[in-house]
Amino acid sequence: MRAILEIQKQLMPDMIEMLKKRYTILHHIQVSRLVGRRTLASSLNMTERVLRGEVEFLKTQGLLEVESYGMRVSEAGQKLLEQLEPMIKELFGLSDMEKQIRDAFGLEKVIIVPGDSDQSPSTKKELGRAGASALRKMAQEAGVIAVTGGSTMHEVANHLTPTTPLKGSLFVPARGGLGESVELQANTIASIMAKKTGGQYRLLHVPDHLGEEAYQSLIQDPNIREIIEVIRDTRIVVHGIGEAIVMAKRRKLDRNTIDRLLADGALAEAFGYYFDREGRVVHKMPTAGLRLEDLQNTKVIAVAGGRSKGESIASVLKYGKEHVLVIDEAAATEMMNHLQ
Repeated sequence: MRAILEIQKQLMPDMIEMLKKRYTILHHIQVSRLVGRRTLASSLNMTERVLRGEVEFLKTQGLLEVESYGMRVSEAGQKLLEQLEPMIKELFGLSDMEKQIRDAFGLEKVIIVPGDSDQSPSTKKELGRAGASALRKMAQEAGVIAVTGGSTMHEVANHLTPTTPLKGSLFVPARGGLGESVELQANTIASIMAKKTGGQYRLLHVPDHLGEEAYQSLIQDPNIREIIEVIRDTRIVVHGIGEAIVMAKRRKLDRNTIDRLLADGALAEAFGYYFDREGRVVHKMPTAGLRLEDLQNTKVIAVAGGRSKGESIASVLKYGKEHVLVIDEAAATEMMNHLQ
């Protein structure tokens, strides 16, 4: 495929650019599910006149369905996008980056989606779609699936659909979460995933971070102890990755703790653990939920994106528990810069 693409680039460069443009239009509509022409033109930084011509062509080819209330990708369009994905990754240079990051961190699979989720909501939606796809492929049989909170995990949940293994799965929060917006808490996301797939869910109604005394007291409660045991016996974990200081402030950690994190060089946060540039744990919160030591026999999917998180993602990967990584192009490029 690569050789053919190189020939086409030399002999028919205009055709390659047209392919990229039409793929991008279809892809944005797919991620949005239903979108109006004006909104789409704004998202793509394209004039409505130019977009109108492309939409008419795609509709004529049976790839788009256009109604008065918006556009959606047809079934034929969905199939074409799936077939085009490997070629598009070659055109955008994503295949090479996937391999280099996979080899550098010893991962089973790396999936890179075009764009920068720091700048584009549609890229974050695409991260969610790719994360949901990775989970469906990993879930070969029913079991316990633990999820963390955050906006990216919320997008993963929104893109799940009923599939045989997921229908019998039990979704649980990887940790407590009473310190941030309810819709972004792990409890909420676990329940959305269960409802989207037809699975079951259990909730953990405890704060995201606890003092040692409160932690020891809470885990004596039989109901809480029982759900914690379920969480720690999880089969698959899907989690996000955050920048250390951003997450510390979001969790409302005290000033002294934040100062210690800065002094220790904390770059990233996952599961309530804070990692430095070399992947060392420099701080951990006493949390009722999943611990790093519980990941020994667990498949782990990390989903994160945005140029601002590139170095943070790399620091968590250096700890070495992830199997599948789903990131965007901007985060991947930043990671490659640090690897080089």
